Amino acid sequence: MAQAPDPYSKGPHIALKLIAESDTPAAGKTVTIAYDATPQPGWHGYWQNPGDAGFPAKLDWKLPAGVTVGTPRYPVPTTLLIAGLMNYVFEQHYTLLIDLNVPAGLAAGTKLPVKLKTQYLVCTEEICQPEAAELSLDLTVGDGTITPDRLAQFDRYRQAIPKPIGMATSYQIDGKQLRIGVPYPAAAPLDQAYFFPATPDRLNYAAPQKVVRDGDRLVITTEVLKADGGPIDGILRIGAQKAVSLSASAGAVPPASGASGQSAGAENGVLVATLIALGGAMLGGLILNIMPCVFPILSLKALSLAKGSVDEKEARREALAYTAGVLTVIMGLGATILALRAGGAAVGWAFQLQSPGTIVVLLMLVVALTLNLAGLFEIPTPAFVDSASGASGAFATGALAAIIATPCTGPFMGAALGAALVLPTAAAMAVFFGLGFGLAIPFLAIGFVPALRKALPKPGTWMETFRQVLAVPMGLTAIWLAWVLGGEAGVDGITLGLVGALGVAVVLFIVGKRQHQGLSAHWLSLVALVAVTGATAYAIRPVPKGANAASALVAEGKAAFSEEKLAEARAKGQPVFAYFTADWCLTCKVNERIAIDTDQVKAAFAKHNVAVMVGDWTDGDPKLGRFIEAHNRAGVPLYLFYKPGAKEPEVLPQVLTPAMLSELAGG
Repeated sequence: MAQAPDPYSKGPHIALKLIAESDTPAAGKTVTIAYDATPQPGWHGYWQNPGDAGFPAKLDWKLPAGVTVGTPRYPVPTTLLIAGLMNYVFEQHYTLLIDLNVPAGLAAGTKLPVKLKTQYLVCTEEICQPEAAELSLDLTVGDGTITPDRLAQFDRYRQAIPKPIGMATSYQIDGKQLRIGVPYPAAAPLDQAYFFPATPDRLNYAAPQKVVRDGDRLVITTEVLKADGGPIDGILRIGAQKAVSLSASAGAVPPASGASGQSAGAENGVLVATLIALGGAMLGGLILNIMPCVFPILSLKALSLAKGSVDEKEARREALAYTAGVLTVIMGLGATILALRAGGAAVGWAFQLQSPGTIVVLLMLVVALTLNLAGLFEIPTPAFVDSASGASGAFATGALAAIIATPCTGPFMGAALGAALVLPTAAAMAVFFGLGFGLAIPFLAIGFVPALRKALPKPGTWMETFRQVLAVPMGLTAIWLAWVLGGEAGVDGITLGLVGALGVAVVLFIVGKRQHQGLSAHWLSLVALVAVTGATAYAIRPVPKGANAASALVAEGKAAFSEEKLAEARAKGQPVFAYFTADWCLTCKVNERIAIDTDQVKAAFAKHNVAVMVGDWTDGDPKLGRFIEAHNRAGVPLYLFYKPGAKEPEVLPQVLTPAMLSELAGG
């Protein structure tokens, strides 16, 4: 258990430091400074709008003559509700970014001492304590060089800063209700949606919020405190530590026509969402039993109880052990997912399939089960797939069924597991329990209801044929896993996977030959299986990130943007159309649909050999962000057309037409 914070301990309770992106900023340029803060466990600092209590950090700069400082840019905070007061806080490490403008004309080597006096409030849930610190940096005018380590560090900082949404947003007040309409593509991902108002004293911070999708917009509904007609600024969280910034002006915002959305701060909403997700998870787990990956295992285990050698007590015991095996794996995986997400990782159900090595292990396991069902070999004692081997065997069978089931997704599962990842931890674990329980229901019923066991077909030679038939769906699962492996590791990866599968088959063929001769499987067989699987998993490497997306762009006659590709195309004298987009940018998507991806524009670009390059800023790629900022834009969309021989690109308007682009292509 984490140690509770000591409210009487001496501060400082937030460790602060200043970091410059470049220690040698160039004259006439801007250098970014990081205000890096790490609260002690149990303590928290405050966002630019602290909410119902607290105050943000006050920054008092002492700068050399001519040097000016910009407004701090904050990362995404979290909510903290205490005694009915809503606070916007940082409970973990956070970093503010501030731009310093260095005046032109300074000689190289000029010293630039930067000093900062900061006052801030740091609190636990019981006590608050004002603190102060004096920080400094010693910069020297130079060439603006940024070291690779410092560049990577500031790239991480920039990714946490909300990105401007790039379109006008509106709000409407009806009595005490405030509705904010935000342009947002219907297909763009949305998770943990919450609006943090930066404009103070306009909203009831502690009031519940409801964020509803309505076509290509979001409607945020909450309670207003003061209606003065001025703009409402803030950030909209769209995912874990991801947000877009917006400024809403007074206007008409019709209520959302849809009913689906997210409610914040309503306990009954959480309960209802949990019950719905729990029901969906149980139904999804139940349906998993007829999926090709689970059905063969369940069928053979169920038929093993029909052989008549298991009494009532033993049948129930095996059913409970099977259920325990299923729940151990499913809930263990669920707890791992929640722990990783709490640590900032963006993982979801079957996240392990993002690792080619894990896919290889599952592939080899499924290939082995397929060959076992086909009769090539028998699994040595303890036989936990096709024989009743007591509670330990039933537990192992349940665990195996759950492991094999994790790559599969059946009906009702997607919504239920998606809800689990945004619910509180206890509610989320209840959903994972529902999934495991649903998966175990059929065998539980067979174990506890004698009539069901009696209704199963009588043992006979047909069982061997049925077992061999079950090798087909299990083999289909192996094919699917090989396909998944190909998506992760490309053609070379799937080839290595198939070579490994062949190696496993050869080893099991030898095991089967020995068994047919009345000999037991040699211990070297197990060593060989582990060696083949381990070597294959070790040898496979994932396809570099973005390679699949790049391939898709190539198929469309486009290329992923990079400054190197841009320079190469321009050196050849080729005209270039470069556009910068994001999944959450509605203007971007509209322009792509009605202008960029039209047959007219594609034909004009092809005729005049125009290179089309796409910069995807959905995840806030800092390198793209710097390029966008260099063209005097804070966000997307940004459209640039480079004519052959021109020194600078033509910056196009934010609303495009096919005629405009076709005319540009023709020169």
